Amino acid sequence: MKKYSNSPIISQLLHRYSWLINLMIIIVMGIAYIWALQGLKIDLPLLKESFPFIIDFISRLFPPNWEVVNVAIEALIETVQMSLWGTTIGAILSVPIAIASANNIAPLWLRWLANLLQNTVRSVPSIILGLIFVAATGLGAPAGTLALCIYTIGYLAKFYQQAIEAVDARSLESLEVIGASKIQIAKYGILPQVIPLGLGYTLWMFEYNIRAASVLGAVGAGGIGFKLKGYIDGFEYNKATTMMLVLLVVVTVIDVISSKLRRYLDSI
Repeated sequence: MKKYSNSPIISQLLHRYSWLINLMIIIVMGIAYIWALQGLKIDLPLLKESFPFIIDFISRLFPPNWEVVNVAIEALIETVQMSLWGTTIGAILSVPIAIASANNIAPLWLRWLANLLQNTVRSVPSIILGLIFVAATGLGAPAGTLALCIYTIGYLAKFYQQAIEAVDARSLESLEVIGASKIQIAKYGILPQVIPLGLGYTLWMFEYNIRAASVLGAVGAGGIGFKLKGYIDGFEYNKATTMMLVLLVVVTVIDVISSKLRRYLDSI
């Protein structure tokens, strides 16, 4: 007796009633957004009344006080140094965690533990990490660097894991067929495919950590954020504006350089 597969029938039904499926998706998304909006409990009259206060606060930020440019540059250099070391140490520690998390390499029990570690780190906000290390090491850049290191592990380990899992399985099978050892498979099959992606992710994380470092400074973890919070607390808004403008320029320059490097790595 000839057997007929159900998959063509299902495909035909999905194609015929695709408009109905799309309509259901739109309805479900609409319900989700309405539910989320109700949970926000936005007071429109109060929001309207708050605009003058927002405009008043912004007006106090200008004109910038350029007398503190040297202070801003020194604080920003410290922020970049924190980000550089935090990202580098975090990236190195992320590699074994990523390998232990990958579905195509590690056993199930090890993947479970490694993914649990990743999820635990990612669930802790960076500012809480900053507070923890400030309590441990005191105010200053060391606390911020350690916080960025742990924060980096939570994300780069996941990115590296995805890069490892995206490796073409056929190339690994080919190496196994010709009798390559596990080390040779990793060297010639996995690394050439993972390194460009991994470096691109690391550059992105370095760029992001500069912004994160400026936030960590608000809890005393060094960098430009520490100076920025001090000026705002002292109602010296013009000096705070200078800090933000210097940060904007540097972050923009790093973003441009990083984007070009990532495109170069993608083309390799």
